[in-house]
Amino acid sequence: MPGPTAGSAGDTSTAPATPATPTDAAADAAAAGATGRAAIVVLGGLVALGPLTTDLYLPGLPAIAEDLVAEPAAVQLTLTFSMFGVAAGQLIFGPLSDRFGRRPPLLAGLVVYTLASIVCVIAPDLTVLIAARFVQGAAGAAGLVIGRAVARDRFEGVAMIRFLASITLISGLAPILAPLFGAQMLRFTSWRGTFGALAALGLLLTLVAFAALRETLPASARRGGGLSGTLHTMGGLLRDRPFLGLLLTSTFAFGALFGYISGSSVVLQHVYHVSPQTYSLLFGLNSVAIVGATQLNGRVLAPRFTAGALMRTGLAVMIAAGVSLVLVTAVWDLGLVAVCASLFVMMASLGMVLPNSAARALSLVAPQSAGSASALLGTGTFLCGAVVAPLSSLGGNPSAVLLAVVVLSCALLSAASYLLLLRPARTAPADATEPAAA
Repeated sequence: MPGPTAGSAGDTSTAPATPATPTDAAADAAAAGATGRAAIVVLGGLVALGPLTTDLYLPGLPAIAEDLVAEPAAVQLTLTFSMFGVAAGQLIFGPLSDRFGRRPPLLAGLVVYTLASIVCVIAPDLTVLIAARFVQGAAGAAGLVIGRAVARDRFEGVAMIRFLASITLISGLAPILAPLFGAQMLRFTSWRGTFGALAALGLLLTLVAFAALRETLPASARRGGGLSGTLHTMGGLLRDRPFLGLLLTSTFAFGALFGYISGSSVVLQHVYHVSPQTYSLLFGLNSVAIVGATQLNGRVLAPRFTAGALMRTGLAVMIAAGVSLVLVTAVWDLGLVAVCASLFVMMASLGMVLPNSAARALSLVAPQSAGSASALLGTGTFLCGAVVAPLSSLGGNPSAVLLAVVVLSCALLSAASYLLLLRPARTAPADATEPAAA
């Protein structure tokens, strides 16, 4: 499939009519590199908005329950409905970005996100907070879905994996730093202050994106057809067996991640009695695993091994980590250290599964459908996350065993989707691509 290459991604201007001098060429190359680096920083910040929205307030979940006089399972609905919002928002902003370009929907989403964050700050009860979290998630989804679409606009193959790895390096700092900042903020402010910080961040990203992010989908490449055209495009993608297999593999892998994110706060603090500050440190340590594995995957492994081989390895490790987590919680009860070690390995495995599945899925579609494809990828993952989020507190009490079972179940479903829908015979062209060709 023809598409932009890594070498041309940084320069969106038209070619000059006269030959460029060596000095001009060097200047153009430097400008292109600077543009590419600026795009990585901006898109990294936009994609980071998702985990920041999720993770910054996690240490304050018990405080929210106490302040709003609610059960812990009910308070977790603020996370569940935020994920439902992200899922719905991607279905809106992805197709809009295919039709109107990447910039206008992105900027609109950031403005709404900022306003919804302000409502979270002043929410008088849990019902209002849950509703505001839904809108906040839906609006914040613009950065997630459009960031992936921009990657498809600019790159393909291993170059796309590297670009996604660069974005992940920046956005991966969010889940590491967010709980740390959130826990420290609770020392001098309430949980409402964390949402005030998100409102300020939304405003900052709006201004930065307006000033620095260029349009990557030219008008001539945009998709028309309105709602019927969007539904036709999405229907075609869902009928494509390799794309559907990658979609489900990614969806259930994210389910394991969201099961950990949603359940770890209450499980570690209520079951293992760690402080909010200790929890934030443990959460940050596990986040280092996924960031480090993603960088290893994109910069070292992807040029040497096929995406299929890396995904199969990651899935095998994820299942092994899930089995270990069940054993150390339900069978042997080995305590906090064993639980954290299993979670660390599980997070590292996701650093191999998630970027490869996203890159391979996006490489199957044309640029004018990248927004819709990105929307399906993101919607599936966050719908799964919304369903998985409250499971570790079923019955009203947090349970390490339930958390382990949720993680293992999602890992098994992810591997089954890959094995059943991405048989080697159907995916040989994608798996056989020479890494050096990109």
